[in-house]
Amino acid sequence: MVVRLSIALLWCALAMAHAGAADEPKAFGCNFASGSAHVYEKGQFVPEKATSLSFGIAAINAEAQTADLKTERGIGTLRIVRAVNAMHFLEVVTEGSLHITTIFDKDDAKGSYPAVHSRHFGLFGQAIVTQYHGFCEAKE
Repeated sequence: MVVRLSIALLWCALAMAHAGAADEPKAFGCNFASGSAHVYEKGQFVPEKATSLSFGIAAINAEAQTADLKTERGIGTLRIVRAVNAMHFLEVVTEGSLHITTIFDKDDAKGSYPAVHSRHFGLFGQAIVTQYHGFCEAKE
C-alpha cells in the first residue's frame, strides 16, 4: 500500500512539473542596467565599473536543457539547469569563459522576472569577473 501511494504521489508531482513547464516563457529579453566588475591585478581584485548589458534568450527547451543566446554579435548556445524557483542558463565560450544567467520566478507586482548575470573570464592573463542584476521580460 505504501509503495502504491508513493508511486501515485510521484506521478502527481511529475504531472504538475510538466504542466508548469508548459506555462514557462519560451524566450526572454533581458536588461541589466547596473553591475560590477573586478579585475585581478598585482595580487588583488580591483573593482571597476561595469557598463549596462542586454541580450535575448530564445528557443528555450527545458526538456532538452537547451536555449539560444541572442546578442548583437550573433547567436550562441546555452545549457539549462532548472531550480525550484529559477532557471539557470550557462554559456561556455569557445575560449573557456563561463557566463551564467539566472532568471527567477516572475515578480507579479512588477510583471517581469528578476535576473542575475555573471561572467568569469580572463583577458591578457588577468582574471576578470563581472556580475549584473536586472530584469527579463517574457517574449513570444
